[in-house]
Formats: sequence, structure tokens, C-alpha cells
Amino acid sequence: MLEIEIDGKKAQVPDGSTVMDAAQQVGVYIPHFCYHKKLSIAANCRMCLVQVEKAPKPLPACATPVTNGMKVFTHSELAVKAQKGVMEFLLINHPLDCPICDQGGECQLQDMSVGYGPMKSRYTEEKHVVFHKSVGPLISMEEMSRCIHCTRCVRFGQEIGGIMELGMANRNMHSEIMTFVGRSVDSELSGNMIDLCPVGALTSKPFRYTARSWELQRRKSISAQDSVGANLVVQVKHDNVMRVLPRENEAVNECWISDKERFSYQSLSSDERLTKPMVKQGGEWKEVDWNVALDYVAHGLKDVARENGGDSVAALAAQSSTVEELFLLGKVMKGLGSGNTDFRPRQSDFSSDFKRAGAPWLGMRLAEIKDLDGALVVGSFLRKDHPLIAQRLRQAAKKFTKVSLLDVAGDDQLINLHARITVAPAALATALAAVVKAAAEIKGAAVPAALANVVVCDASKKIAQSLVDGEKRAVFLGNAATQSADATQLHALALELGKLTGATVGFLGEGANTVGAHLSWALPSGANARQMFEQPRKAYVLMGIEPEFDCANPQLALGALKQASLVVYMSAFKHAPALEYADVMLPIAPFTETSGTFVNTEGRAQSFNGVAKARGDARPAWKILRVLGNVLNLDGFAYASSEEVRDEVLGGKAVEFVSGLSNELNGVSIVAPAVAANGLQRIADVPINFADPMARRAPALQQTADSVAPTARMNEQTLSQVGVADKGQVRVKQGLGEAVLAAKLDNSVPAGCVRVAAAHASTAMLGDMFGSISVERA
Repeated sequence: MLEIEIDGKKAQVPDGSTVMDAAQQVGVYIPHFCYHKKLSIAANCRMCLVQVEKAPKPLPACATPVTNGMKVFTHSELAVKAQKGVMEFLLINHPLDCPICDQGGECQLQDMSVGYGPMKSRYTEEKHVVFHKSVGPLISMEEMSRCIHCTRCVRFGQEIGGIMELGMANRNMHSEIMTFVGRSVDSELSGNMIDLCPVGALTSKPFRYTARSWELQRRKSISAQDSVGANLVVQVKHDNVMRVLPRENEAVNECWISDKERFSYQSLSSDERLTKPMVKQGGEWKEVDWNVALDYVAHGLKDVARENGGDSVAALAAQSSTVEELFLLGKVMKGLGSGNTDFRPRQSDFSSDFKRAGAPWLGMRLAEIKDLDGALVVGSFLRKDHPLIAQRLRQAAKKFTKVSLLDVAGDDQLINLHARITVAPAALATALAAVVKAAAEIKGAAVPAALANVVVCDASKKIAQSLVDGEKRAVFLGNAATQSADATQLHALALELGKLTGATVGFLGEGANTVGAHLSWALPSGANARQMFEQPRKAYVLMGIEPEFDCANPQLALGALKQASLVVYMSAFKHAPALEYADVMLPIAPFTETSGTFVNTEGRAQSFNGVAKARGDARPAWKILRVLGNVLNLDGFAYASSEEVRDEVLGGKAVEFVSGLSNELNGVSIVAPAVAANGLQRIADVPINFADPMARRAPALQQTADSVAPTARMNEQTLSQVGVADKGQVRVKQGLGEAVLAAKLDNSVPAGCVRVAAAHASTAMLGDMFGSISVERA
């Protein structure tokens, strides 16, 4: 520890700290622009110049290391004169357009010019003008003359996003921030550059000119679109959500959010919002009052259960549903005598049900990822499925963490990888088995008998060694592993690898409330999400999902729904295909218009309140289910608030981390990996902006590079095998469904595989996300 005195205040700071760090510790404010605690030190704005005793000139506080006994003066005559001189230079070319600038009211330059700026400019020459640039639908660079060249945006791309999408060209007053050769900014974290920009150079294109900052009410919320449970500030004007920003929480999302969480709010004003209950009568949809709709639903469900038994009724919910909603949905189903409730529509292997020791979770705290010596991620489109966890792993890999991937597509994760194995989905279990065998051989332990014939490659040995070395290691199972037909075997192999190496085994989590859903009676005691469609039921309740986009086999789901005598569709949006198979549509409030609780992937319970009034006659889903329970004359539905429901499920008001978490399996043995069948295999990723109903209806997100229509992506060998050229038309078939798509050369796709994205209208009639597929020239 070193001693320092700042403006007469003494402090002790760790060796290696800067003057800026010390000033923040003692509560002394030093003006700055380019400095940010999450970014590297640039020291190029010079606004933080301070006087240091015995130094011949002012020094930048952000880049000056503390020495023992140092004395610093931040408001001395020399320091203030230097700071005012810097401010005068910064304002020389800055346009006087504060009244029309979107940054007005929250602009660092505007605030500091009051304290450090001159009353009148001495610069009378012509100002330098920078022409606007188009970098995509999310970020506006229309007024780059405002840029003060702090390079926060450039450093964010390099250091946090992992890709340098913006850079600085030219020199001195002619310097400009721009993209490379006119490219757009496409990172899934790019919106954070807007928050980092201290002036009005980078602003939100969807928010542009819609409101002034002082007109907005700032309300806290929790993201419904990320397993991390990112903390949000939702800004509201007249009950309309105008903007979503990150709320700093170092233990959860630090100070970042993904673009999907930032811009999905646009869907809340969509023309597709469902605002009134609707019932289909004589083949036509009619708006009705709530009492009529709920009476219709209650009688319909009761009649089906009485005539065909409770097993003829099934319910399927989204993983973005709250703890309260999932609990009450399961309670209604049990009251009808049905155990057919599930929240895992994209899962296909359920053989681990009733064998889990607890709710699957990350296995550690999110903040502990940075301390890992080795990490293996199995079956994940990491950047797009879990952008904030990918960001944490990216930072860890820069230091000492050996991050390895075992995946089904060779997408660039923008992480400095230690090792990587990319295989077809059917070979994922075999590849993980090879790592297990390699780890057993390194440790001198007995190789599981079922793995005796598994071939170990150099990459397997390298991954195994990285998990054997060090003190803290982890194996994470991603979405593709959970959705795989071999999900249980992958889980069992990961546990075996954990026992051999001492690594923690965890799940990255598919949705905002995956962990909470396991704790909320939403697991089936009867038919699971696959069985309820394979063995069609007479009545279905769908809450927050769109089966064409959200099910592992949309073809199977639609067939079952179309034959049902009653389909109750609960959603915040009208879904065109649902108008055909649904009988009742109940408008439920999205997360911004209701209260509830999400349990994130680390087991952290986070409750939130609605930030805006519900649109039209939409109501919180937990209230609808509570009233439905009363109409059905079921016991135990006398809840006055969502907090009462939460306390019943989680066992207390002040629960920060839930109990009942475990990734252990009971009674599951490792079996020899199956030999992959001949023929082409489908790899179905869920593009980040198609993953949920809100993102699918956000206009700005649907114009990004991540929202292009799906193609049939194959490597050179597979394209040749199919007999089609790059960009040629192909017909892909699964079961009774087919789609005509453009073929695309992509050598990151394993041989014998075709990558066709799910959750899109053009591929909604296909079958299993990971299954056999046929491809022919169209």
C-alpha cells in the first residue's frame, strides 16, 4: 500500500493505482472524458490534468501512477488553468447545437463547460466540419463534428466487444472516428458505445429526436431476455417506454447490456400488440370483456378435463415468464388434474427428468468467471446466445484463463481460445467423451468402460490438460448442448469430467428465468414439452411462446395444435399463425408492465415492478391465472400481490440467492457414444434477434446484420456433395416440411452438416433443430 495526499486528504492505495483511482477513493472529483474504469488508459483528452508536488508541469491523473508520499492538487491555480486550457481547445471546433442535441441534459462536455469553459471563444476561424456517416440502424453518427476524440468507442470495440469496428483516421484537428471501408457496426454489444460517448457524437438512432432527457422518468427493471438477469434503467414518458439503458451492477452485468435488451423496447409500441381479449366465434375473431373470455376458458378447460381426463390438457410457457406466472400456471394445471406443464419448448431430450438433484444453474457466481484458470464451453453459439457471459470470458482469456470451446459451428467468438473442437451435432457427445478419456489418462484414473473405444485427439488432450491444471476450472453446457438429442449424456459426461479434473459443472441457461422455472412447479409430472405434441392433447394453454419459432420441432407442434379442440393463447402480441389454431387470445403484460421475479443463471433472485401502465386491457399474467383459478373454483388462489406468490415459491421476502440448486444427476450412466447416422445433419442456431417475441418485433433490430433471412450454410465439401454452387437456390426438407433457401459457402460448418437457422418464418415449417435434413437443388 502507498500513501498519497490529494487536496489535503490522505489515503492508502494499492501499489499500481493511478492518481484518478486514489481521487475516487477519497471522494475527490477530477474532470475527465477519455477515462473509463472498464477501459484501458488512453490519456488523450488531457482534461484530468492535475498538479503534482515537485513535478515541472501538470500531469494527467488517469495515467500517473501513485508514488509513496505523493501530494496532488486538483484545484490549484496551475491545475485549474490547465483544465480550462484543455476545455477551450475542446470547444474550438465543437458546434453550438446543444438545443437540438440528443445528448443535451446528460452531456459531460456541456456540464464541464459550465465549470471550466471560457465565457467567450477566442477562436474566430472557420470550424472543422465532419460529414455524417451511416453505420447501421442502431447507432447514429450524424453529427460527428461533436466528437472530441476521446476514443472510448474505439477502445470498447477492441477490449470489451472483442472487435475493432471503429477507429480513428487522420491526425490533429482533422482526426475522425469512422468504420473500416464503409462497414456497419454489427457487434451484439455495440449499443454500449452510445452510453460511453461523453458528447452527442454517437447517439441512439431509434431514440433520436423522440424525447428530451429531462422529460423521462427513470425506473429500475430486470432484463427478460438474458440468463444473466441484466439490471436495467427503463426511461418512460407518458407510460411509453422511450429508452432502455444498463443499470450498473458489478456482480451481474457490470455496466453493459446487449443490443437485444437495449432496443427490444420498440416492440412495446408495435401494431401487433394484443390489447383486448379475443374469442373465435363461428370462425371469426371478436373482442370480448375479460369476464367473458375467462369464463369461456374456464368452461372449455373444465369440459375437456371432465370428458377426456386431466391428462388431455397441457400447458407450455416461455422461459422469460416470471416465477409467479410459472408457479400459478402449474397450479392451475394441477387443479385440472393435469401434470402436463413445461417451459422447455426447444428441448428434445428429457431423460434427465426426475433424476436431477436440484435446479440446474451456472455452478458459480458470475463474478467468479474472471478467476477461472480453465474453462470449457460445450455446445453454445456463445456470442449470440450469451453476450454478457461471452464478454466475461473474453476478459478472462486476456489474463490467464484458458478458454476452450467444443461446439457445432466455428463462429468467431472473438475470444483468445486455448483450444477448439468443432463437430457435427450427433458427434458432440463423442467429442466430449474424448476429453473425458484424455483427462482420465492424464490423471492416471480408470477410463469409464463405455469410453474404451473413443479416439482421443491432440485437441482433446489440450482441453483436458487445461482443466487438470490450475486451481479453479469450469465446464459450461450451452443452449445447443441442452437442446441436443444427447443432452442427458452430455450432462453426465460433463459431470464425469468435473469429477476427474475438479472442475465445476454448470449451465449457461437459455432464458431469463430458466433456474426460477425449475423451482416454480413448471416441470411436468406428466407429458413433457416434446410428448405433449407427439401425443396430441385436446386442450393447450400457451403462455408467452410462439410455437412456430420457439419449439424444437415446429412441424410437430403445429400439427398437434391444429387438431386440438381448445387452444388458449396468452401473449403480449397478436401472432398471425396463432389466429388459425387458437380459440382464445388473452393479452398479457410484458415485463415492463408487470411485477415479478426472475432467478438468473447464478441463482440470484431479482424482483422488479412494472415501469409503465399496461396497454389497453392487457393484464399481468399472474393476475389472469389467479382469477382463472378462482373461476375454476380451485383452492389456494387468494393472492393479493405478486410478492405473496413469490414468497410462497422462494420461501421468503429477502431471498437474494435461491436454494435447491444442483447440477448432479442420479441414476444416469455414461454409455458408449452412438455412431452418427449417414446423411446430412441440420445445425439450427437461434439468431439473437429472433430469439423471443419482443426482439422479433423491434424494427431497428430487424434491420441489423444479425437479422438477415436464414440461408443453407454448408462448407465447400458439403456444397460439392449436394451439387450446388455458393448463392444457388436449394430446397431443404424435414419430414413433411420444406423451405427454399439460398445456399451459402461457410467453411466454419462441419462436413456433412447444413446450418439452417430456426425461429424465422422462412424455416418455421421444418422439423427438429438438430436432426436429419435433406438438401437438393431448387
